[in-house]
Amino acid sequence: MRSKTFTTHRYGAAWTLALVMAWATPGARAAHDTDTIPQSVQAAMARANLPLQSLSVLVQPAGSGPAILSVAPKRAMNPASIAKLVTTSAGLDLLGPTYVWHTDFLTDGVIRNGHLRGNLYVRGGGDPKLVLERIEAIYAQLQAQGIRAIDGDMVLDNSAFALPKHEAGGFDGEALRPYNVQPDALLVNFKAVILRFVPQPHAGYATVEVEPAMAGLRVPKRVRLQGGRCGDWHQALRADFSNPRHYRLRGAYPRACGEQEWPVAYADPQAHAKRALLGLWQASGGQLRGTVRWGHVPAHATSLLRAPSLPLGEVIQDINKFSNNVMAQQLFLTLSPQQPATFDGAQQTLAAWWRRTLPEQPLPKVINGSGLTRQGQLSAAALAALLQHNLRAPYAETFRQSLAIAGIDGTVKRVGHQRGEAALLGQAWLKTGTLRDVASVAGYVRNTQGQWLVVVGIINHEPARGGRAALMQLLAWAAQQPTPQARPH
Repeated sequence: MRSKTFTTHRYGAAWTLALVMAWATPGARAAHDTDTIPQSVQAAMARANLPLQSLSVLVQPAGSGPAILSVAPKRAMNPASIAKLVTTSAGLDLLGPTYVWHTDFLTDGVIRNGHLRGNLYVRGGGDPKLVLERIEAIYAQLQAQGIRAIDGDMVLDNSAFALPKHEAGGFDGEALRPYNVQPDALLVNFKAVILRFVPQPHAGYATVEVEPAMAGLRVPKRVRLQGGRCGDWHQALRADFSNPRHYRLRGAYPRACGEQEWPVAYADPQAHAKRALLGLWQASGGQLRGTVRWGHVPAHATSLLRAPSLPLGEVIQDINKFSNNVMAQQLFLTLSPQQPATFDGAQQTLAAWWRRTLPEQPLPKVINGSGLTRQGQLSAAALAALLQHNLRAPYAETFRQSLAIAGIDGTVKRVGHQRGEAALLGQAWLKTGTLRDVASVAGYVRNTQGQWLVVVGIINHEPARGGRAALMQLLAWAAQQPTPQARPH
């Protein structure tokens, strides 16, 4: 998966101080009852057939001051993906923004005349974003050391994580959806395959490009074009990705769609790293005489290369802006004190950190760090307290920049362009969450007076479809509210 370029609005180092002090800016007290749900939110809830009792909300000035809106804020709710704010906050606090993971390349042989006479060992350290471009750069460095052919095996070691057995798609039956990919100490390109469709109108077909190069995977090089609207082009292709050795495209690609990409979780997760690392090695001109297999690095192996990940401060942009589940779980497991790392160990570390950081707030139930669970629990009040804490933290600006900007990027790129949302455009830094029975949002909203608010809204109902629209109305309402005047000291 190609690296993403992030668009951010930088307001300088003064942003954090301005945000913390915004509550002290004089202004008229909002004329509303703090127990009354705004009419625009009630109307959106009604249109979605969602009961008002399914909503929990807290809107308060950034820094301090009385709540502007409070609706069952202490109720334990399933937060869905806004639980990632807990994971990334703990990561920044415990590891620091400059923390990096390492992927080690070692050998039990010697390099002679372009050959590695022995095995190449690849030991994963939990890097959340070991993607195509970085692997290509690593292979270039190995080849610069004189390795063109590996006479032995390529041995992959992912023993740094100890994970429970998991059925692909066990969460919701969608095994081929990238959001369901499970963590791995040697996570290669998110265990996904990207198909890129490029129409060739004069030839009557679209070419199909595959990333990364996957050894042993056959994919049609082209698919015929069809007329009409773009519509559901995924359905039009009549694709079958269930065979990890042979993808089939029995339909056609709508000409009107232009160039599109389709990320698909690999049907055989355990084989993904083997096929991808071998395919990329061969694509770089390298040769392998042996096989690719799972194993452990022997004690006598010597280091060839230690490849660092992107720093944590950059990694959390993918986690929060784009709600990357597997990256959040990689970070969560990194918090585990045990080796190999476990979810239980990460939960213990998170609990200890929370009790030190926010001792007055109830402990959230964070299962895997991503929010992709039916068992998660977190209250709006507790999350708002965390967002307030982060304003005073040394990593405040790094955390803020990891949030999606309304109308600009990430999961809220389209927010601000709908009716009633104009006040949010470029004025809200947010994390959203969506499950079948959950809709949620949390972050910072700047009101029309230039003052900052902390906003958390969570809906739990089966189904929660339509809840996002109600929460966007909540944000838009908050953007119109002046912050209460601070009490004189």
